Amino acid sequence: MSSEVVDAGTAKEKTACTPISKLVDGMILHGELIAAIISGLLVLTAWSMEDKITEPLYIFLHLAAFLIGGFAKAKEGIIETIQDRKLNVEMLMVFAAIGSAAIGYWTEGAILIFIFALSGALETYTMNKSQKELSGLMDLQPQTAVRLVNGKEMAVAVSELAVGDLVFIKAGESVPADGQISRGSTSLDESAITGEAFPVEKQKGDNVFAGTINLNGAITVEVSKPADETLFQKIIYLVQSAQSEKSPSQLFIERFEGSYVNVVLLAVLLMMVIPPFVIAWSWQETIYRAMVLLVVASPCALVASIMPAMLSSISKGARSGILFKGGIHLEKLSRIKVVAFDKTGTLTVGHPHVTDAYFRDDDVSILENIRAIEANSNHPLAQSIVRYAESQKYFPKSLPEQVIEERGHGIKAVLGESSWKIGSAEFVGSEEAAEFQGGIAGRLAAEGKTVVFAADERGIAAVIALKDTVRPETAAALKTLQKNGITTVMLTGDNEKTAAAIAAECGIDDFKAACLPDEKLTYIDRLKDQYGTVGMVGDGINDAPALATANVGIAMGAGTDVALETADIVLMKNDLSKIADAVSLSRRMNRIVKQNVFFSVAVILLLIMTNFLQLLDLPLGVIGHEGSTILVILNGLRLLR
Repeated sequence: MSSEVVDAGTAKEKTACTPISKLVDGMILHGELIAAIISGLLVLTAWSMEDKITEPLYIFLHLAAFLIGGFAKAKEGIIETIQDRKLNVEMLMVFAAIGSAAIGYWTEGAILIFIFALSGALETYTMNKSQKELSGLMDLQPQTAVRLVNGKEMAVAVSELAVGDLVFIKAGESVPADGQISRGSTSLDESAITGEAFPVEKQKGDNVFAGTINLNGAITVEVSKPADETLFQKIIYLVQSAQSEKSPSQLFIERFEGSYVNVVLLAVLLMMVIPPFVIAWSWQETIYRAMVLLVVASPCALVASIMPAMLSSISKGARSGILFKGGIHLEKLSRIKVVAFDKTGTLTVGHPHVTDAYFRDDDVSILENIRAIEANSNHPLAQSIVRYAESQKYFPKSLPEQVIEERGHGIKAVLGESSWKIGSAEFVGSEEAAEFQGGIAGRLAAEGKTVVFAADERGIAAVIALKDTVRPETAAALKTLQKNGITTVMLTGDNEKTAAAIAAECGIDDFKAACLPDEKLTYIDRLKDQYGTVGMVGDGINDAPALATANVGIAMGAGTDVALETADIVLMKNDLSKIADAVSLSRRMNRIVKQNVFFSVAVILLLIMTNFLQLLDLPLGVIGHEGSTILVILNGLRLLR
């Protein structure tokens, strides 16, 4: 293979400027914090040197602290006020700081600006911290790929790759696009996609995903999806959408904020006029208390009670392989009383495996003939039998002739001098099939297994039982949900006998067999009437209606595109135990939000009451108000652990 490399242009330029971009991003990221620190230092300087500097310099230092510390929040407040045509918390803080300075309390006003700027910087940190996993994912995405054209290597931008292109990936490089290995074998680090720490072995024909890392061995991959439709891009899109979507609680707080700000301003105006005539306060005391009220009644802590906690939870989920499509779904998850599961591909691995094999006269070599014939069929059961024979090291010594497949029944073939039939009992002979080895087939069928018979001129030669095996983590995952008071139900299109066997093996509370897609939807509606909030877990196209109907739809990451698009939550690792983790995370988030709301409201009421009793000075009011805001943000950050 020659190595003629063509410049990828834009992609390389983008890569080259990455250090500068990161520097600029870092300065923007820490700008608020730097401004808050400078503001605090100016206040400290003015306070410590109050007796040693002139009054103009004293005022100048405070004005500088006001401008540097308050610029970002004041700008944000003014812009939002103009856009929304209503006052907000930021404007309350600006009015309070200006009011404090106007009555001679420069230091108190500057301290208010400093702590407000500090809490704003902390909130910005929370937002950026919640996006850390997303940024890490985006950094993993390669900008260029090596495309093979007539045996030559050409470096191109990933966005230029098309379906059917062949890309060459060396050891240590990231996979640039979703596709299938057409040459070579290797092991891939898929932790960015699945969260699984252990490398995954990949052979020719196996699927690979963009953003995973080729650990050893050069491979050639045939691209199967455009760059903007890869699983990697879907993960990024899901996390971005989730972070931008607000929960019902957050929307309520934001609506409440607008009305509350107006009430506070009205109360402050009344307090500046009424007390001198009603309770004989001096005008100076009245204005001072009005400024304290303006500070302590501001709902900063209440406004910050929800969003940092929600973003922290979404980030924590993404890091664990649980993708929430929005805060509303994260919030609803804690209220789930019942979870309905699809069977195939959800509770089970989705592929039939040979569990039992019995041969005439215990002659296992019969498997050679069965393997030779079944290799001519694309039926899932036939392919599973072929894989089983190969795993037992049985390979055909000759190829069959006159192969005829009868859909829904089985396959006929002539192999050597023998005529063979492989398929159902009716296809090979019901009576002989039932009597083989004392009726072993009946016992296997009672266990919920699919039984395949092989027969030649001498009669039944083999009985092979297959079963879609239950996922290793299924039973434990269901048990955890049940311990948390959640009822589990299985909905399957399979027959009653097989469904009962799988349900018993999983330990599921209830099941409904022979369900068509529209019947699953009807059953979900029935569960809603019985339990209230219902979750549905599935992976196939036939599960999409039920996923959409359930209060919370949960899709397996390896499921169909329709299921992934319809669901509210995606389990990237296909690990059912993550459902219990998601419920636990949702309950923790709601618990912390309640703590934050209760604490912030209690602090506001306490500060307002002590202000009316003339027990609270402006500096303590500033510390109490802004301190409570910082505490609720830090409490929300605990969800990142």
